[in-house]
Amino acid sequence: MMRDIHFSYVMLALVCATMGSYGARALFWGRARHERAEKDGGSVFVGKRFMEFGYWLVEPVVAALHRSSVTPDMVTAFCLVPALAAGVAVSQGWFGLACILATFASLGDAVDGLLARRRGSASDAGEAFDAVVDRYVEFFFMGGLIIHYRSSLGLCVMALMALFGAFMVSYSTAKAEALNVPPPRGSMRRAERAIYLLFAAGLTPFAGALAGSDALVILREGPMILATALIAIVANLSVFARLRTIVRVIRLRDARHGGGEAGAATAPPVVPPPIPASPPGLVSVSDESQLIR
Repeated sequence: MMRDIHFSYVMLALVCATMGSYGARALFWGRARHERAEKDGGSVFVGKRFMEFGYWLVEPVVAALHRSSVTPDMVTAFCLVPALAAGVAVSQGWFGLACILATFASLGDAVDGLLARRRGSASDAGEAFDAVVDRYVEFFFMGGLIIHYRSSLGLCVMALMALFGAFMVSYSTAKAEALNVPPPRGSMRRAERAIYLLFAAGLTPFAGALAGSDALVILREGPMILATALIAIVANLSVFARLRTIVRVIRLRDARHGGGEAGAATAPPVVPPPIPASPPGLVSVSDESQLIR
């Protein structure tokens, strides 16, 4: 009978194979630089080199889909299927299987935007559709985690706060853009959250095997609990810092242009002051239509 840890072994083999291939490529031909990685610059949570690896990984898929009749919207809609299955797997404690399924959903999230740009079909409608699907994809995984931890009030609240923080990070970005304010970068953006959850899901079966079935849940599922707690804390602190910066910029703009809605509508955007990449006191570790954004 297939055990959940077998899926983690498969995922570990895939990670080792792809990272080994990229390492050889970087050794002989240099890093696979990508314009999106150069523009974004990376963060303390996801470094630029990891972004380059991600773009290098999906580039052959993008090229193959470009030669076919598959559209970016088809790829976006497909992401819902493995994402929903990953949420069901998480709710049943099958973290290794969820890792594989959620990885397909995340790769699809990276591919659709790159495919749209290559085909020259990028549009506001496609971006809106992708943003909505992204919310469902994230909700499926975190919703499954909330169901899984329903018997523990503390862990359930932690998962709820992680979900709330994730949605509020995206909301603060959308609100800033709607108010004509360049959104602050902040921390724990979608790609960063996805990477932490994927690695945690893949490692959790190994932690369970080492701890044993009789161990406390915090030992058996340590990687997932740690990743969820990190997202819950950092994302919500990031939201607070983002909104504080956005409000400060809007007030400054209104003061410069006489205040009122007319002044806000016609005034040019004001570049917000930088906010910390990670909240004070947390250890740093290395939005919405690519895997890395």
